[in-house]
Amino acid sequence: MASPRAVGVLIGLGTTANPSVTALRSMPFMPIATAEMGLSQLIPQRPRAIIKRWLTPTLGARPQVCLPRQTHGSLDGLWCISPRGLSESSIVYSLGVGTDISFDLSLIEVFGLNVWAFDPTPKSLQWLQGQTLPDEFHIVPAGIADYDGEATFAPPIDPQHVSHTMLDRPATASQAITVPVKTLNTIMRELGHSRIDLLKMDIEGAEYAVLDAMLASTLRPAQLLVEFHHRFPGVGLNRTKQALRKLNAAGYRLFHVSESEMEFGFLHESSLDAEVRR
Repeated sequence: MASPRAVGVLIGLGTTANPSVTALRSMPFMPIATAEMGLSQLIPQRPRAIIKRWLTPTLGARPQVCLPRQTHGSLDGLWCISPRGLSESSIVYSLGVGTDISFDLSLIEVFGLNVWAFDPTPKSLQWLQGQTLPDEFHIVPAGIADYDGEATFAPPIDPQHVSHTMLDRPATASQAITVPVKTLNTIMRELGHSRIDLLKMDIEGAEYAVLDAMLASTLRPAQLLVEFHHRFPGVGLNRTKQALRKLNAAGYRLFHVSESEMEFGFLHESSLDAEVRR
């Protein structure tokens, strides 16, 4: 029987017509099928993960601008940013921090800037109170929504996890909590801010409504990092596709898409020079 051969599959994320926005990513190795090989020999390594990845519908989003990038945070809290325009005077809003602030602390260490972290969940707030935090890290015990008032947050199904959601979660609905929520514009007014230089958003499905409210206002953060939760029941890829189209129409240009197609990085065109926008 012939020995299976292994090949690397390389997928381009840009176009040959515009190589400046081309990025490449490597897929896992898996053997080529031969006439003599049975199914068990064809996919002996990590079969479920590989098959699921190949068969799962994708967004097909591609970076639109090529910019210097940096990664900040631990493995579970890793985000890709553009350092363009960031300095010690920058204002960063971090929506949804849970029990991982490695990204926020890294930005503070590298740029010397100030981060306002928003999370109303008791487990997160209790954890934060036990941390030794720099003066540049500011805790705001409120959630961000598309309205001012209160919201029902359903806890995670796994009690070891932290993140709550404003979306329906029947399995934990009986344990839901009520927390204060505010719009971005209300928060900015209360904090005395006239701009946001970087807005990071990991708010468990509430990002769609928050983005709609932001785009309906005049607020345009220079840099926007979003984790989209189209994997959540009842959300779906189309919701994220619509959000991407709206952001693009509002002048946001995509500079990063994670391999999982959940984390996205955008820069507003007002912060891009003419050469980059071309």
